[in-house]
Amino acid sequence: MPKRRSVKSADDRPADAHVRARDYLGQPDVDRLLVASKKSRYGVRDHLLILMMFRHGLRVSETIALRRQDVDLAQSRVWIARLKNGLSVEQPVAGDELRAIKRWLARREDALPWLFVSERKKPLTRQAVNYIVGTAGSRAGLGHVHPHMLRHSCGFALANKGRDLRLIQDYLGHRDPRHTAHYTRTAAHRFDDLW
Repeated sequence: MPKRRSVKSADDRPADAHVRARDYLGQPDVDRLLVASKKSRYGVRDHLLILMMFRHGLRVSETIALRRQDVDLAQSRVWIARLKNGLSVEQPVAGDELRAIKRWLARREDALPWLFVSERKKPLTRQAVNYIVGTAGSRAGLGHVHPHMLRHSCGFALANKGRDLRLIQDYLGHRDPRHTAHYTRTAAHRFDDLW
């Protein structure tokens, strides 16, 4: 006789099942994380890695796939090849980020194609990125910080600046607006002039 699968009704869920833990950093925390990242052995690289993950809402796989040729220093642009069937786009690079890229490339003595490399002259691994971000989070006194928090932090930062849903959706490469909607629904600026 086949086993019956138990099905939970909506009444079986806790009353606060819709509540989501805060899985992003506010701008002051991102700033602390960036300062802490500079204090590592490879501070120039680690600072750039965290800055780009935040500014462009990069997933770990998108970050480690970045190549030197994706960065156009003359035009201050970077090509972001999105994964998960996302929308790949060219994005602007701000002045501080451009300077960080130039600092990192000036330290490199190799001609390897990847933007982020390890001390063994290999592309960074997912584990290495997790370690870099986690260590910077601990050093900054932020507790457990993981790379995907930087992607969420990007979405919430853009929403808090008043950017519309469609723009954030395209910037993060989401095909489905439902993946972007929670950033704009909880944006603090929406409630500024209520009282």
